[in-house]
Amino acid sequence: MQITGAEIFVKALKEEKVDTLFAYPGGQVIDLFNALYGQHDINVVLPRHEQGLVHAADGYARSTGKIGVCLVTSGPGATNLVTGIATANYDSVPLVCFTGQVPTHLIGNDAFQEVDIVGITRSICKYAVTVHSRESLAETIRKAFYIAGTGKKGVVVVDLPKDIQREYGSEIYPKEIKIRGYKPNTSVHAGQINKALDTLNQSRKPVFLVGGGVNIAHAEKEMKLLAEKTGVPVVTTIMGKGAVPSSHELYVGNLGIHGSYAANSAVSNCDVLFSIGTRFNDRITGKISEFAKDATIIHIDIDAASISRNIAVDIPIVADAKKAVKILLEKAEPLQITKWKDEILKWKREYPIAVKGKGVTPQKIIEAVNAAFTDAIITTDVGQNQLWATQFLSLDENRKMLTSGGLGTMGYGLPAAIGAKLGNPDKDVVVISGDGGMQMNIQEMATAVTYELPIIILILNNGYLGNVRQWQEMFYERRYVGTCMRYRKSCPADCNLPTEECPKYIPDFVKIAEGYGAKGVRVTDEKDIVKAIKDAQQEKKVPTIIEFIIERECNVMPIVPPGNTLGDMIMESEV
Repeated sequence: MQITGAEIFVKALKEEKVDTLFAYPGGQVIDLFNALYGQHDINVVLPRHEQGLVHAADGYARSTGKIGVCLVTSGPGATNLVTGIATANYDSVPLVCFTGQVPTHLIGNDAFQEVDIVGITRSICKYAVTVHSRESLAETIRKAFYIAGTGKKGVVVVDLPKDIQREYGSEIYPKEIKIRGYKPNTSVHAGQINKALDTLNQSRKPVFLVGGGVNIAHAEKEMKLLAEKTGVPVVTTIMGKGAVPSSHELYVGNLGIHGSYAANSAVSNCDVLFSIGTRFNDRITGKISEFAKDATIIHIDIDAASISRNIAVDIPIVADAKKAVKILLEKAEPLQITKWKDEILKWKREYPIAVKGKGVTPQKIIEAVNAAFTDAIITTDVGQNQLWATQFLSLDENRKMLTSGGLGTMGYGLPAAIGAKLGNPDKDVVVISGDGGMQMNIQEMATAVTYELPIIILILNNGYLGNVRQWQEMFYERRYVGTCMRYRKSCPADCNLPTEECPKYIPDFVKIAEGYGAKGVRVTDEKDIVKAIKDAQQEKKVPTIIEFIIERECNVMPIVPPGNTLGDMIMESEV
């Protein structure tokens, strides 16, 4: 039987068990949308912007463990995906993004809404391809899902010319696929594992450094058991937080430029650093030449290219985190390191992370979230709000965090929450955002309302692009340029101090919420924090925005100044 390319596209989605498709229509994909008409087993979700769309697919994928799927038209529809593609790929999130394309005979002729999306995205995704014939369409889609979801997971872009969508061909969709030159590693090198364990067993000051790869591999349970069996303290990257419950006695804290004193000190003073699923990027290492300089470094990562790229390691192990940790768990032995653990506990007691100040503070807001939600997905935006969230959120097997780690994409929080809620309708979903990031994809409030998603959106409003403002304050002599969200044309060019005379903040987030048909409330007094969250929990049909007015120059502390070592932390803000 012969069917159109559009019909084999729909069949492929069903064969790949796609239940949710994040899609925005346009001229070069109208045939695909036509084929989707009446398909009740595929939920076609219409966000309000393609960037919101791809972040929603990302949030869906991270929270469910499934592959997120996007469909957009050619030209601007495709280019609007670019930031979201890079965001997901940096964090190893499996997405398949279908883009419409002009008919094959027009490619290269600067046709209306033609762009080379494969060329544009090749360096920021795992694989990108234009389908050049109807005969190869089904196989190409099958390859896309296989590549996205195996090995180091990532984003695949499939560009679909309009004539191929209309052309008739075979109805067969391949069950198996073989790709020459692509063979994801599925084994764990026994010799390297034994070498790593021998090194660990001889250590006196070992530390597990856990990155996002453990969460991506869904190896949280195994990681917790491994830590407990060995008794080795656990430090995490921002992306690795939650791999071991935040309340666990062996959990030390986050590592890096905004890491805790105890975590940074543990890594700086350890004799064995056993790292799993992290790239050792500059946000966690500080000055590379001084990073864990007296330690033997063991590194497990699914991507061979990530090993010894930033930090030279002594024992490399290329493997999936879950498979490797399972084998370690079988072979590991308890370590007698009581003195080392006591030293780390002392650091935690003496140098806790805290936000000083009275009134509505980020710490009080996030601690209220911890108290109110026991089974929840919490998404963050990027900036100070993200850093406070990673410092104060208590995460475990029931309370998970989704955030843009590698790319640091503002505007991620709200659409990611929409995707997470669509994929997990029975879970509470909370957004922690800043006033700047919230405005980058605020149009997705309409999506949340139309799909009746009772997401709770917490906006920490300080009237600044706070993370950059903090750097301007601390390292650029308070030269506040381009960071004040209350700025007016009439303001002095050299303003560097917020006062009572500052112009009124725009927009009014409460009125915006109401304009979208959602609920909105503003909190200016700390006694109202808990009540506002509890009231929002009672809403079952529409989202609620809670705007918290926080201290304008509240800073994320501690901080490692640029170019310094992890030991050179500034512990307290002068403000």
